[in-house]
This record gives sequence, C-alpha cells and structure tokens, in this order.
Amino acid sequence: MVAILLSTSLSSYAAEALDRTEFTFEDLKALAKSSASKPYSPSVNPAPELIDKMTYDQHWKIRFKEEEALYPSGKNAPVQLFYPGRYFPDQVRIYIRDDKSLVQSVPFDNEKFEMPADSPAHNLPEGFGFSGFRIMRPDMKPDWISFLGASYFRTDGPEGQYGLSARGVAINTGMSQAEEFPRFSAFWLGPAEQEGESLSVWALLEGPSITGAYRFGLSKDNKNAKGHITSVTAHLYMRKDVERLGIAPLTSMYWYSETDKTIAKDWRPEIHDSDGLAIHTGIGQHIWRPLNNPQSVSTNSFIDENPQGFGLIQRDRNFNHYQDDGVFYHKRSSAWIKPNGDWGKGAVQLIEIPTKDETFDNIVAYWVPEKPARKGDQFTFSYDIEWRPQDPKSQALASVVNTRQGLGGIPGQPIPEEINKMVIDFEGPVLEGLDRDSGIQAIVEARNGEILEPIRAYPIVGTNQWRLTFDYKQVNNNPVSIRAYLADKKDQAISETWVSDARVNIK
Repeated sequence: MVAILLSTSLSSYAAEALDRTEFTFEDLKALAKSSASKPYSPSVNPAPELIDKMTYDQHWKIRFKEEEALYPSGKNAPVQLFYPGRYFPDQVRIYIRDDKSLVQSVPFDNEKFEMPADSPAHNLPEGFGFSGFRIMRPDMKPDWISFLGASYFRTDGPEGQYGLSARGVAINTGMSQAEEFPRFSAFWLGPAEQEGESLSVWALLEGPSITGAYRFGLSKDNKNAKGHITSVTAHLYMRKDVERLGIAPLTSMYWYSETDKTIAKDWRPEIHDSDGLAIHTGIGQHIWRPLNNPQSVSTNSFIDENPQGFGLIQRDRNFNHYQDDGVFYHKRSSAWIKPNGDWGKGAVQLIEIPTKDETFDNIVAYWVPEKPARKGDQFTFSYDIEWRPQDPKSQALASVVNTRQGLGGIPGQPIPEEINKMVIDFEGPVLEGLDRDSGIQAIVEARNGEILEPIRAYPIVGTNQWRLTFDYKQVNNNPVSIRAYLADKKDQAISETWVSDARVNIK
C-alpha cells in the first residue's frame, strides 16, 4: 500500500479507501513524508460565499443525527461529525479503520444532519467534507473531546467544562510575520490500541511549511490524572525552513484577574481560561509564571533541557472569584504536557497578546527545540496531555496561590510616584507549623527594575498561607523581570519560583 500512496494524492487515495483497504500508521508516515517533498496544495472550498454568509446561530442549529453516530471503538465511544462553517470551512476526510487496519471512508452527506427548513446549508453543492469530529459519552450527552478547526483539539476536562485548547503544532507564533496554521486534513478513527484508551486516532497534518503524521490515544476519566489524557506521537517533516517551530502548543485566554483589574471594566472580578504557566524543568525546578494581558505582544522563553513538564493552568477554582454562572471559568480545565523520552535542549516559550475582551484566545505556550527547523528535516515528539484541575504539585515546595499588584508605599503616607507593590501568596504542607521566628527568607531579584526595601515574608493570620510583599520600580521602558521564592534559614528553597514581567502601570 505504501508504494501506491507515494505516487498518489490524498484525494485519489480517498476514493480507493472505499474498498476496505489496509492502511497502517507506517503508511501514514510515508504519506506525510512524501507530501513534504511536494508543493503545498491548499484546500479548496466549493462554495466560499455560502459558507461565509452562514451565521454562528445558523451553523450551530445544524446537528449530526444520533442514529448516524459512528462506533469505531465500540458503544462506549460514539463519534459525531461536524458540519463546515464560517470559522472552519476546510473539508476534513474521515476514515474508520478496524483492528486489522482495514479502512473505509465516511462520505459527506447532508442527510446525516438535522437542520431547519430555512437553513442555507440546504444549498450546499457537492464536493464538501466534514470539518471535524467529537466523541460523545455513551448516552450522547455531552461530548468530552473534539477536533475542530486547523489542528485544534480540546477536552471538557475533569469538571465537564471546555476551556483552553491544544494544537498539533505552532508555526511562527507571535512574530512579525504572519503565523501559519497547518491543519489536520484527514483522520482515521479506530479501536483503542493501548490499555486504558477509549479510542485511537491517526491524523495527517498539512501546511505550507510542514507535514505530519500523528497518533492520538484518547482516554477519559483517568483516575491517576483526575481527568482526561491525550497521548500524542507526532512525526513532523519540514517542507520549508521555519523560524519558530512550536511543539505541543497550548492556546488559552487571559483578560484580567486579581493581579491587575485596571485593564478591564467588566462587572465580573476575573475572566480567564488559565491564570499561569507552570514548568517543571529538567533539573527539577518548579516555576510559576502568572499570565498577563500586555500592552504589546510579549514573548518569554525559559531555556531548558529535557523538561519534565509544562502547562497552562487554571489554579483559581473558586466560583466567587469569577461570579460567572454562564461559562463557569472556575471549572475550566488545566492542561499539563508530560514529555515522553528526552526532548533535548530548547525552551518553553510563552506568547501573550493584548486583548480587550474574552472572545479571542491570546495566550500560547509550547516547546521550541534548539535545533533549527530546516527544509528536509524530520522531528519526532511523544507526550501526554493531562487535562486536569491543577498542575502536579511538589510536596516539598509551597505553590503560588495568588498574585496581586497595586500602589506602592505605606497606607496613610504619601503615595510614591512610579512605584508599585507586588503581593504573592504561597501555600503547601512545607509551610505548616512555621512562624515568624522560623527563619524564612524572601529571595527577590529584578532586571530592568529595582526592588525596594523592605521585603517581607510572613504567615497570613487564620490560614496556612505565607505572603511575600515588596515594592518595585522600572528603570527603563521595558517591563521589570522579577524572580522570587521563599527559602529556609539554610538557604534552601521551600517554594516554587515565581517569575513575572511587570510594569508600573497603576495610577
């Protein structure tokens, strides 16, 4: 079968696949590698004007019929397919494969969907395909994972609430040149290949600069992770040079939080899908970087070798801190990337983009290999995405639970100009029983700014938390890069390291 695929396009393979053809993951890798040696051929939309005129409400009134559900992995993982729409017009081919790697195409048909009599979708011409798929719970209510648009996918996490998304790959994110969005152009859905999985999925990635063969092992309600697990293996083939290749990218939204509410006037106290980036470095250091809504695009790189994990996390899970009973930000899932094997040298990179509302994702985090991505290069990465309430915590270190920023100085005295105060709260078993006489030290360092005395660290009355406070000021137009943690009297860290890029912007 490989020889045939190397000399044919995916479109011609699609027709051939109707006859229960054997197709293995090795075949998919060969197809992706062969495609990378040829010019990119973008997807053609047969009716772009019709799709573009279809409103959001009109689109979501089109529902896949329950009796048309697919069962590639048995009754516990029914699959429904998505109709094309304004924000995801590209057609995606869907194949079902059995435990012998025999595959069969699922043809697109309007009859598989329910739609209102006046829906513009009735006028859809031939040549369309599905836009993605979702896996339902056995009773069809609701779905727990979906693949929809470009290379995006997400789960509803341990509390049944969709939030941040993952992507297959990120290309030139946050740069002056336009970002590239490769897409999954075909999916093969089949029985679980490994114990604990609900379904296994193969996917072909195609873009102007890259192709890829992906395997996804999809598991829900995993007791160890207290949520869902998506196991990913990605074989990437470079069609062109890429300046910034992002592996295991996560995409989220952060508008504002208790850190600095002056940037928004919404009635709700906080609005974000994630409130921080957590990193467990290759040498064992735990880092917490609270998210910001910057004045301009901001890029932070955390150089590392063989990271143990990183993720975009929603640590604040208290409803009263959001007061949103419609989209339930306090239930939004966190996503933790757990690499399998050695990833070598590189950096966890965080991109923050300014936003004025909650409707657009403006946060991206991913791994950038140190090795440049050049035409003809190949990369293989394997990792698990744990969709969980929180990031895995170190029992030996206290974690950051709050970050707040405000006016500097001392209450009752004149407010100093161009000075802000930072307040960081820590919590964890290591702090229990400690008091002001325990010799706890506050370690604070800054670049592009000055940390002002006094620096204080003390237990918060009536809680198991400790608070670190200090004032700071900028010395130039760049944000102040601050690093802080708690240490014991032997100079050993007893908390994770808090890092942030802050501006003196409160007036």
